[in-house]
This record gives sequence, C-alpha cells and structure tokens, in this order.
Amino acid sequence: MEAFHLFTILISFVVSLLQLSKFSSPAHIDTITPIQSLTDDRNNTTLVSGSQTSVLGFFSPGKSKNRYLGIWYKRRPDTVVWVANRNSPLTDSNGELTIREGNLVLLSSTRSIVWSSNVSSSVGYSLVALLSDSGNLILKEQESLSNDVYIWQSFDYPTDSLLSGMKLGWDLKTGLERYLTSWKSTDDPSTGNATFRMSILDGLRQSVLAVGSTITFRTGTWNGVRLSGVKAPFLTVFEIFYVFDENEAYMMFETTVNSAISFVRIDPSGLGEHFLLQNDSSEWSTMYTLPADQLCESYNHCGPNAICTSTRYPICDCLKGFTPRSQEEWRGLTWSKGCIRKTPLDCQKGEGFVKITAVKLPDLIEFWFDKNMSLQECKEACLKNCSCKAYGNSDVRKGGSGCLMWFGDLIDMRDIPVKGSEQDIYVRLSATDIKSFRDANKRKKLKIVLTASLTSGICVFSIGFWCIASRLRKRLNDRGMDEDIDLPIFDLATIVAATNDFSEENQIGAGGFGLVYKGSLSTGQEIAVKRLSKDSGQGLREFKNEVELIAKLQHRNLVALLDGQRSTTLPWNKHFDIIRGIARGLLYLHQDSKLQIVHRDLKASNILLDNNLNPKISDFGLARTFKDDQNEARTRRVVGTYGYMSPEYAIDGKFSIKSDVFSFGVVLLETVSGKKNRRFNHTDHHHNLLGHAWLLWNEDKALDLMDVCLKESCVESQVLRCIQVGLLCVQKFVDDRPTMSSVVFMLENEGTTLPQPKQPGFFIERSSDDGGSTSRTEDSNSENIVSTTMPSGR
Repeated sequence: MEAFHLFTILISFVVSLLQLSKFSSPAHIDTITPIQSLTDDRNNTTLVSGSQTSVLGFFSPGKSKNRYLGIWYKRRPDTVVWVANRNSPLTDSNGELTIREGNLVLLSSTRSIVWSSNVSSSVGYSLVALLSDSGNLILKEQESLSNDVYIWQSFDYPTDSLLSGMKLGWDLKTGLERYLTSWKSTDDPSTGNATFRMSILDGLRQSVLAVGSTITFRTGTWNGVRLSGVKAPFLTVFEIFYVFDENEAYMMFETTVNSAISFVRIDPSGLGEHFLLQNDSSEWSTMYTLPADQLCESYNHCGPNAICTSTRYPICDCLKGFTPRSQEEWRGLTWSKGCIRKTPLDCQKGEGFVKITAVKLPDLIEFWFDKNMSLQECKEACLKNCSCKAYGNSDVRKGGSGCLMWFGDLIDMRDIPVKGSEQDIYVRLSATDIKSFRDANKRKKLKIVLTASLTSGICVFSIGFWCIASRLRKRLNDRGMDEDIDLPIFDLATIVAATNDFSEENQIGAGGFGLVYKGSLSTGQEIAVKRLSKDSGQGLREFKNEVELIAKLQHRNLVALLDGQRSTTLPWNKHFDIIRGIARGLLYLHQDSKLQIVHRDLKASNILLDNNLNPKISDFGLARTFKDDQNEARTRRVVGTYGYMSPEYAIDGKFSIKSDVFSFGVVLLETVSGKKNRRFNHTDHHHNLLGHAWLLWNEDKALDLMDVCLKESCVESQVLRCIQVGLLCVQKFVDDRPTMSSVVFMLENEGTTLPQPKQPGFFIERSSDDGGSTSRTEDSNSENIVSTTMPSGR
C-alpha cells in the first residue's frame, strides 16, 4: 500500500514538472497539486487561466499592508473580483496556497490554516486546482479535467462581484445560497454591510439590494417572464438567464462577446454597478447601476400606498382612493410618509376594487399566495376577507394566473410599462369611494359619447367648409397676425423710437430670423425686439409660432412678450440660481404647462436675464407642441444650433423632450466652464467642451472644468454636482438621459446620490482646423434655417 502511495506521488511530481515546463516564466503556473503550491514570494507567483484572462495571486488592497489571496483580470490587476481570506488577512508575505487532505488551504508563515475550501473528500493526491478564464477557481480530480465534475468552486462562494457564468440564488437541494456582500471599504475586503441576494418567500422570488437591514432596491417578483420591477437593460454584450425549478432558483448573466469582460459589483455604499471592459479599451465603462435613477428605483421612495412615476413631475402620487398623510410635506416634495385612505374600509356591502395597470407589485410583507387560483377566484377570496387590501395575478403568462393578496400597506410601487409582461393590481376601496369612482367614470363616458356625437356633426359640416377655410387661412397668413391673437400691438413708429431706428449700437444678438435689438419704451420699460429679415430662412410661420406659444405660457422662468436683460460677472451662487431657474423653466415646458413643448433651440444666447438676474427662456420660433401620448417626432427640416443639438436630432431628425435635456446639459457645462462648446479648443486634444468635460471626469479632475473666475465664490460640491448632472444630460443615448423632473430633483437635493454618466454624444476628436459649421439641414436644397449666435452674449 505504501508503495502505491509513493508511486502516486512520483507520477504527480512528473506531471507537475511537465506542466511547469510549458511556461517561459517561472512566476506563473497553471495548476496547483498536492506537491505544488502557490506562494506569496518575491517572484510574485500567480496562477493564470488557460487563455491568460484571469489571475489568482496575493495582493494588498488600497493602503492596507495586509495580504489576501484573490482573483483579478490580467488586463486590470487593480480590479479584484474574489477574495478567499477576506475576513482572515495575512500579516506578512509568507502565505502559501496548497492542497492538503482533500482541501484547498491557505497557510500562514506558521503553517496554520488561515482559509480552507472546507469540503469532505476522500480523494488525496489525485486532486488538482485550476483557474478558468471566467475567473472560477476549481478543485477537481485529475481524471475529470476534461468534464464539468468538480469537488469545489469559488463561484459557489462569491464575495462582492458577480462574474459571467456565476449564479446568484439558491441550490434548493443542498440549501447553498450564493449572494454578494460588499467590501467594508476600498482598503478592507472583509464582509461589509451591503448585500445583494435572492429572496424566496412561499415560492415567490425576487432579488433585494440592502445595506444592513435597510432595503435600498428590489427587483420585484418573478412574473413568469421577467423580474417585474426591472426595466430590461440594453443587451448588446451579455445575456441574462433566470432558472426557477425544483432544484435551483437563480439568475445569471453571460458575456456574449469574446473580446469583452464584464461583471457586477456591490460597493460599500450599497450601489450595484455592471462594468464592461472592451477588448480595445483599458478603462471600465458602466453599463447600468442599481438603483438606476436613485428616485423611483430607490426602495419605497414615495412611501406607503403611493406610486412613483419617473416620467412625470412630481414623481410621486397617491393611489386612487388615498390622500397624502402629510399635505405640508407632500407639497414640499417629501413623500416618505406616503398616503392614507380617504375613507376607511369597514367591510360593508358595496366595497370593490380599482384597477391600477402596468406596475411593479408591492413588496411581499403581509401577503398570501396561491399559484393555482385564477384572477376571478382571487378577487372573490379577497372580497370575502375583510383584511385583504389588494390582489393581483402573480404570473402574466397565458392571460394571467396565480393569486397574490396583500393585507397591509402597499409598499414600493412604481410604473413599469413593459410590453408583454405588464402586471396590474386591484386595490380595495370603501363603498363610498367606489361609488364616487364609478360616478366619475360615468361622467367621463358620457362626456366621451357627447364629444363623439358632436364631433361627427362637426365633421359633416367641416367637410363642406374645408375648401373655403383653407383658402381663407392662406389669405390670413399673407395678411399677418394682427387679428389672430389677442395681444398688445405696437405701431412701427413706437418700435423705431424704442430701438433708436434699429441702430447697430442696440443690436444684442441674431438668429435664423434676423437681428435682435434692445429697446426702451417711453414708459422706461426695456424690451427685446426681433426684426424679421427679408433674407431669413424663417418667416411668418416661425414668428407666429413663437408669439402664440409665449402668449399661452406663463412661468417665471419663461420670457414674456415684454422683458429686459443685462449681463455682468456673477458669483457662483448666482450662476447656480440661473442654472436651477433654466431647469425649472424647461420642466414647466415639458410637464407642467397645458401644452407639452419641445423648445428645439435651447442655447446660452436664448437665456435672458431680467433686472433681478432671473433667467428667462426665450425664442420659441422653432418650438413644437406634443400631444399627451406623443413621445417623439421626426422632421426632415432640422433646425437649431450646432453644439446644442442632440445626436439623434442632428443626424436622424428625431426630437423629443430628451433633445432639450441634451441642450440643457450643454448650457449647464458652458455656464460652469465659461466656455462655448463648439468654439472650445485645448492644447492636449481636439475634443469639444463635452469631450473635455468627459475626459476630466474620468480622470477625477472635474473641478478643472470650472471657470477660474468662480474659484473664490464657488461651493465645490455644487459645482461637481452640476458637472455630473450636465454629463448625465448630454449622454449619447436618449434613454440614458434623465427627464427634467429628475434634473431639478438632482440639482436641488444635495444629499442625493447621482448615477455615473456614460459617454456623451459627439464624443469624437475633430481635426485641429475644424472651424465648426454653424448650419445643417437634411435637404441640400433647403435654406439655412439653423440659428447662429453673435459674439456678444445677452
């Protein structure tokens, strides 16, 4: 028997020598055997995967002098994705990883075991440890090297990172749970407070991100198609898989591009980020974060019995039949106390349910679940139980099935309109509220019927009148607008006198329509006068459009038909007030006005300041109104100013409120830097201002963007917040940009954690002699209708 063991040792030794001979450098090995170890020595010996992608070795994190055994990517040694002895650091550089008695063990300088794979194995000297390209450390028998059978793997014991092919969830047979736990800090990889794990309650599965016992984000429950509370990421380089059966319950992603590396990490603050490293890049990029918008995705952001909608402002609203618990706090945009019922439930006849569509279902706190009940059966069961507050289907497939009932407050709801996997909830209301709700619906239906009948009659009349009306409209357009809009009219003599006969000294700007003059009425009131040029690419249509919109809009941060302006060198607090004022004015256009308006030509020269330095958005000649259900429009007549146009508008003619958000981001960065986007030049590169800001941000030098004139008066945290918001607004892809409601919230709430920006639009280097064309149209035969800016700002 002893002879047999000696023979086995000899064979293993020979195999090890053959394996080592394959490497030109003695500092790298590809396997660990019972007679071959990985040591923390001067040669910095590491275990490297077959395709030289992943590395296992010893390291010291940050400023720490302790030594740990970890896995990282060869291209980025600073990115450690797994740590063996995270809670048992070595205090010197004498650690050794080897195989002993069927286990992988980490030994200290005194030969005591610091960490172990802790498995029961009867296999002795035939074991081998190897590292896969995916970053999985595997312990297996040498005879099974060619198959997937293993004794132990690091993928079953993740630390703070989820790698491609690693499962997050449960092995239901063994009870093994795989979940992420953050580092304590960047210098300490020991177990931190933030976790990301899969929760299973009565067969319902959802993933939860928490810091300690405080939930910060949850995915929502599995509805048969997807995790109901997660908007699908833009999948280009990875795929997400979900497996839920009697043996396992887990989620997993796999990178689909061989040249790319990606992983998900939970940081000590509780933020989850999915990183990507492309083959032609040396820097990680962030594909998405959890929570993504820090608003509606933040757990229970609007409080109990409320729903969060990130596309409107205010983003929080009480459920039907509920009212804010604190009206004062609600008006102050503080929603954490949520909502209470208008009329308490008393289980009397007449109680019923109101349907709320396309939502992330409430958290599973006080609930009951039966996967076999139909929706009608669920309704009847809920109605019979006086404690039941709401119900809904748990599975959206095949018309819906499964019954979920809630018995307490409805927590953490938001809108999730994902076509094909929408989930609805039915909220119980008192008999009084149900009657009011039904009466309101009857009135609404009656109004629709009357409107339809009236419309039919009008259509009959309109068909006959159409030809006459079209001719009349043309004549009226030719005559001008005097009779179209109820506005104060000034005769030409008054305007000529106010502008000193349109003198050059009074010129303050120019656009596609012609020149703008500063004037003063006999009352002393200062005015800005637009003079339509006969050579203008714009005409009565744009002029009439602007006057009509201004006449209908009323907001403190929109220019009125009469206003004044001045310019001066301002301290930072005034700059910040101006930035916030512009944001609020744009928010009014997008959401709060009776008309939803896309400005299409927001730029620095179209922001006027009154005598109190309040910003006023001006120049509505190119603005377009949107219907309530309209998200985007397209035009062949691209108008606006280069440097402020969003990529999708300049290139494809597509515009939306997110086009204005891009323009606002440019204005914001220009305001902070004191420089123009298009005319920006730098000695080290040929990027525009957006590209320069992006480079500084990635180098942690964002404050270098700030105008030196603001250095003495600035609040650095506000400047950094403005730069980050500006970069979020000018992101290349439309869906990545925030809405103006989110922008206002981020600017006015100092404590809010902001998402990391992605690459801006038009992030390309220009040739050094690029003068920057100021016009663009999609039709080569069309006139130049892109407005320009005079060197002297308003």
